[in-house]
Amino acid sequence: MKGAVAATASVSNQGQRLSLARIVRDSALELLLTFLMLFGVVTIVRWVIGPSPISQMIPGIHAELLVVGVAVAILIAGLIMSPPGRMTGGHMNPAISLAMWRFGVFPGIGVAPYIIAQLLGSILGGVVARLIWGPVVVQAPVAYAALQPGPGWSTLSLFAAETVSMAIIVLLVGFCLTVARLAPFVPWIVGGAIGIAIALLGTSTGGSVNPARQFGPATLSGQTHFLWVYLLAPMVGALLAAWVREAIQRHRYVLTHRLCGTNRDGSPLAE
Repeated sequence: MKGAVAATASVSNQGQRLSLARIVRDSALELLLTFLMLFGVVTIVRWVIGPSPISQMIPGIHAELLVVGVAVAILIAGLIMSPPGRMTGGHMNPAISLAMWRFGVFPGIGVAPYIIAQLLGSILGGVVARLIWGPVVVQAPVAYAALQPGPGWSTLSLFAAETVSMAIIVLLVGFCLTVARLAPFVPWIVGGAIGIAIALLGTSTGGSVNPARQFGPATLSGQTHFLWVYLLAPMVGALLAAWVREAIQRHRYVLTHRLCGTNRDGSPLAE
């Protein structure tokens, strides 16, 4: 009897160690993915909005933001569907990780490691972009791709806009991940929604909808006045959306925390 209990405890401990090892590995991959995302974002802003032959061919800030939005949408969708993205879930956004926990498909113990990894990846992406592209990354209008609200935006209005924007994205993701046939479209839904936010809100709120998107650029550039809003509002939006989804889809369950919309081995989800 004692032997059976000891064996059961050993298996349980081994499972916990494996779970912890997987969280550590996946968090490291989330750091890599977020680094690639931020490096890509800063690079896109450097060439599309900063001084370059490309920016000279684009007529005005609204057209530039449209190009940035399309490029970032493709970048994010590609990272979600990449091998690391399929392994970790491809969150690259603390609000998404928080939402997946509230949806009941991501372990609570993994939320903090994911968020820490995403924020560190954000800083690393900006640092490497500065090393590769030079002083132009530090100077305006690039400034590490840091975001600031437009004239006339108060802290309260910015908080509300970021909260609602993130809530809409999380609701879309949550709904699609409850329907197996819609789940494969989630990478493009996430990328497209963020691209639209950039194109439409770039001159007003900045269109961040991702604490990790703003953390590194704001920290590195020193533009931290509204940073707490860009960090906190999307998290509130994610929690709000998780509550609304639960109320609307009480008898439907989110199938996975993977934004690629598949099982771990890449096979289609089954309801």
